[in-house]
Amino acid sequence: MSEQRRTVEDYLLGLQERICGALTEIEGGAGFHEDVWLRREGGGGRTRVLSQGRVFEQAGVNVSHVHGDRLPPSASALRPALAGDGFHALGLSLVIHPRNPYVPTTHCNLRYFETLGPEGAWWFGGGFDLTPYYGFEDDARHWHETAHAACSGYEPQAYERYKAWCDEYFFIRHRQEARGIGGLFFDDVNSGDFARDCAFVQSVGDAFLDAYLPIVARRKDMPFGARERDFQLYRRGRYVEFNLVYDRGTLFGLQSGGRVESILMSLPPEVRFRYDWRPEPGSPEAALYEDYLKPRDWLAKRP
Repeated sequence: MSEQRRTVEDYLLGLQERICGALTEIEGGAGFHEDVWLRREGGGGRTRVLSQGRVFEQAGVNVSHVHGDRLPPSASALRPALAGDGFHALGLSLVIHPRNPYVPTTHCNLRYFETLGPEGAWWFGGGFDLTPYYGFEDDARHWHETAHAACSGYEPQAYERYKAWCDEYFFIRHRQEARGIGGLFFDDVNSGDFARDCAFVQSVGDAFLDAYLPIVARRKDMPFGARERDFQLYRRGRYVEFNLVYDRGTLFGLQSGGRVESILMSLPPEVRFRYDWRPEPGSPEAALYEDYLKPRDWLAKRP
């Protein structure tokens, strides 16, 4: 294994341990089911899933390292010169679906590609984003302040660039609405300095728990009823639509012959679809659409 791949793999496995440990602690000891799996075409991974917890209805944290003789179309579409190259792909992908509708769903992905052709290309991608069902200004500001801090010191305007990219990427085009309030999204990161780029990606990974856990602590014990649960299940339908239609990680996993159970662990355990449903004007549900599901500068000072 190349030193670069070893550095990335060691970090991702350690981050998986830290995240699973923190979520287990919040659950009061309820742990994760673990599957260690092998991919017939090359490589494998370690999938951990927590199901039907008191706080988290489902949380999946997956680390994989797969390799093959040819980059899948989803990875080579923007790099046609690499289309015939062998590859290694390492990544951590997590999705957390909380039980309480006042706790947002969240997603984090960190990935590293290395091709085996004459050019020997490598690059990083990833980020994290937040999908609330009910909006809270202090939660959104904390999330983006933490994202901003994770980018500091990497390059000028890194947060602004990757925040805008996140808003664009997690946009459900057929609905003409955002999936959530965004965060960070980046791809094709290769400055020519592996150590520098890897340190940035590690900064983003290290920031995830700092960004999410204070929000969970604030919201997990808020009382809710059938109305809030019904809206949560309805909005989860948007999550399903995005992941199955647009998400590049899902497409890469399926195109590369990955383990389907690990790829689709991102889907919520329960979801509800309704024909042409609209929120009641002036309601908290309408406020989500009007105030939160639109690109916004969450770091700007408010009156």
